[in-house]
Amino acid sequence: MSDVKKIATRDSYGAALVELGAAHPDLVVLDADLAAATKTGVFKKAFPERHFDCGIAEQNMIGVAAGMAAMGLVPFASSFAMFAAGRAFEQVRNSVGYPRLNVKIGATHGGISVGEDGASHQCCEDFALMRSIPGMVVLCPSDDVEAKAAVKAAYEHEGPVYLRFGRLAVPVIHDEANYKFEIGKGETLREGSDVALIATGLMTAEALGAAEQLAAEGISARVINLCSIKPLDTELVLKAAAECGHIVTCEEHSVIGGLGEAVCAAIAEAGLACKVKRVGVNDEFGHSGPAAELLAQFGLSADNIARQAKALL
Repeated sequence: MSDVKKIATRDSYGAALVELGAAHPDLVVLDADLAAATKTGVFKKAFPERHFDCGIAEQNMIGVAAGMAAMGLVPFASSFAMFAAGRAFEQVRNSVGYPRLNVKIGATHGGISVGEDGASHQCCEDFALMRSIPGMVVLCPSDDVEAKAAVKAAYEHEGPVYLRFGRLAVPVIHDEANYKFEIGKGETLREGSDVALIATGLMTAEALGAAEQLAAEGISARVINLCSIKPLDTELVLKAAAECGHIVTCEEHSVIGGLGEAVCAAIAEAGLACKVKRVGVNDEFGHSGPAAELLAQFGLSADNIARQAKALL
């Protein structure tokens, strides 16, 4: 996909906030001294009176966002995923989730692809943490088009939403003119009957690459993109399980508590006979290094997805 345009979804986040901000004066943005990295700086430039730098105090930032939501504003609280989901978990749970306030959490720099920042910043636990909060919507867009649409959907949704964005530029796989996003719904990007590759975030492009590899070997792979991890498109998952009988889940997150476990739970509760392999970060921490090399090392690649699919079959 070297000839395909690549954009980091954190850039998409900033652009979407500016677009929404122009149309909705109740939208405000909070950041924790990371506006240049989270890309909320572009919103600050456009609407300085509606951008609030809370300093390196993520827990306080979530409390401030909760107060703003209680006043009728729609706050987007922004920081790295490790800090927004990890450091501020208690405040997200008790100040946002429990009262079901209309706070949106824009978490950038999720996963191993944070790269050189190392294990302390490579958050591979955020899906698990946020999925566990009652009423929390969890979204992880795959590209620029989906990221912008997800931010818009988050604004329109009444209640807490967690959005995860990436640092690494990823291929644009959607056509904006024909794309429609809906919370709780996935999409089939490629039809197939032997195995279904169910992916989220930057792993969706890798799953498409894996499907190409498998096709060259005579294996028909369906590719499903699930930006909405919670609520999950159970109907689409169960259809794939019933029709393919083999599923490989693909996520830049721990195999514990993320997309893979959500898919497995849906299949098990439906009582379907389907083999599942979870591709993600195993029970280990990451480490510092170039993003592309780390993704390959941890098996978050088209090559490994194809390898695991063949092993499953």
